[in-house]
Amino acid sequence: MKIISSEKKAALITDVYNNSDNRKEFIDGIQDILSSDDIYLQIEHKGNPVYSSDSRTEGYQAELDQARDSLNEAAPNKSDIALTLVTDKTQRETWVYAGYLDASHDTAMYLLSPLYPVGTTVEIMQNQLVYITLGSLIFGLLFAVYASIRIARPIDDINKKAKNLAKGDYGITFPTRYSYSEINELAQTLNKASSELERSSNLQRDIVANVSHDLRTPLTMVKSYAEMIRDLSGDNPEKRNAHLQIIIDEADRLNSLVNDLMTLSDVQAGTLQLNIERFSIKGLFDSVLQPYGVLQQKEGYSIVFNCRQDVEVIGDSERIKQVVANLLSNAVKYCGDDKKIFINVKKWGKRVHCEVVDHGPGIKASELPYIWERYYKSSNNHVRASKSSGLGLSIVKEILIAHNARFGVESKMGRGTTFWFELEVAPEPKASKGSRHGLLHRSH
Repeated sequence: MKIISSEKKAALITDVYNNSDNRKEFIDGIQDILSSDDIYLQIEHKGNPVYSSDSRTEGYQAELDQARDSLNEAAPNKSDIALTLVTDKTQRETWVYAGYLDASHDTAMYLLSPLYPVGTTVEIMQNQLVYITLGSLIFGLLFAVYASIRIARPIDDINKKAKNLAKGDYGITFPTRYSYSEINELAQTLNKASSELERSSNLQRDIVANVSHDLRTPLTMVKSYAEMIRDLSGDNPEKRNAHLQIIIDEADRLNSLVNDLMTLSDVQAGTLQLNIERFSIKGLFDSVLQPYGVLQQKEGYSIVFNCRQDVEVIGDSERIKQVVANLLSNAVKYCGDDKKIFINVKKWGKRVHCEVVDHGPGIKASELPYIWERYYKSSNNHVRASKSSGLGLSIVKEILIAHNARFGVESKMGRGTTFWFELEVAPEPKASKGSRHGLLHRSH
């Protein structure tokens, strides 16, 4: 690096010599070039010194003599030389550059730069490297211990609480005051998981309790009325028939509950087989609404069916009937004092949009994501008496998911609720070649 720097200085000095108009300008230019380097410069004209960068001429005399002899030997074939000299007198290694500043070889330039021994420098750097390495290792170790404590301690705390969470302690909370955002995000995720697990556990207990209650009540009724027939009304045809009818109704209720549980289990297990076919959406709604005529006549319900265009859709007609029946039953259960229910069927592009609307008390926005769950209890208790199993909306959800159908619910407190779903429109059947030929033949 020092040799390369010295060669650049020599080139700059030559440029200053060739471009200077007077001696003063030349001297000022040389001093600017040599101001920051440990370089000795001597300029000679026909062997006589005319400029020296400092007073160290005697100290470099041996090197100058050798450089002068080497330059004279190289001329006139070469105008400059560069070599490293070690004099017998000083045993000092010096890099020397010698060259001519003019074409006549009258003015010569000698640049001398001592190459100081690097052994001492290397030894110092080796010692410093040892100290720096030891210091870095100690600092790195201390920082690693500190960082591991800062990171591992909150993770260890979270791990201990997560183990309690795995044991069923769902009320546990994970603090989010740590220094690292990733750990705080993990704590927030676990808090959410804890909340969801607690809600799921409560819902599971409610399901078991509700199913047990729904099974126990009709079974108790069946047993009680069977005993009444045996002990009291066995010989009275009128009472016996009334009691038998109650037993039959309760058995139907049990059968409905078991069927709902089986349907929900099959759908969620993926074992439900769908019989996909083309069917009329208007005809399907008509068949579901037919039994509700008695309800409209006796109890004053008003069910308005709006379907301007009959469209064929793709799906399992029996399962979609189950969906419509459950939604309609839910609307009857929660409809308002006006007892009005609206069923709207519209074709939107390649889909048919079906909705069931009531004017009931509505559902809170915070409860909407959970109403599709089994036996979910809404905070709104203003409902009509119903013999439903509590699984209707869960069955609706699973059947529509099995159909890859879009569905949802919209509700406003005090203004009612709208349940909707969409089915794909059946493609137009392709006419056979024979039928096209017949049409052409008839058109002629």
